[in-house]
Amino acid sequence: MSYDTTVSETAPPPSLVNVTHLVYALHALSLLIGITTAATIIGAFVFGVPSIIAVIINYVMRGEARGTWLEPHFRWQIRTFWWAALWSALVAVVSFPLAFILVGFATWAVGMFVLGIWAAIRIARGWLRLKDGEAI
Repeated sequence: MSYDTTVSETAPPPSLVNVTHLVYALHALSLLIGITTAATIIGAFVFGVPSIIAVIINYVMRGEARGTWLEPHFRWQIRTFWWAALWSALVAVVSFPLAFILVGFATWAVGMFVLGIWAAIRIARGWLRLKDGEAI
């Protein structure tokens, strides 16, 4: 699927900028929950209520972001969530059969840790760009 990478100079309403900050904050909250609890970072990100609410907000509000410099942020947030879900499922599918020879526990732990770091970096990078008023 190809996306237009050009960003319009149309200024979004301040309320939409606030919504975009809220979505990054909800994703960050899920990551924080994963770091500070027994959940995995990526598990809390993909299955946590804050991230699920964030993705719903993304889908509901992305029409308003269309044609503004916020549009790539909405696309970035949605893609981060779905890629994290896909990759964590793949890690689980690969690790499960390997668990019978005990290697799967290590592949699962390493895979989930790497995915958690990847998600945290994407959320931080996008949120910093938003703070600076730039498209991602």
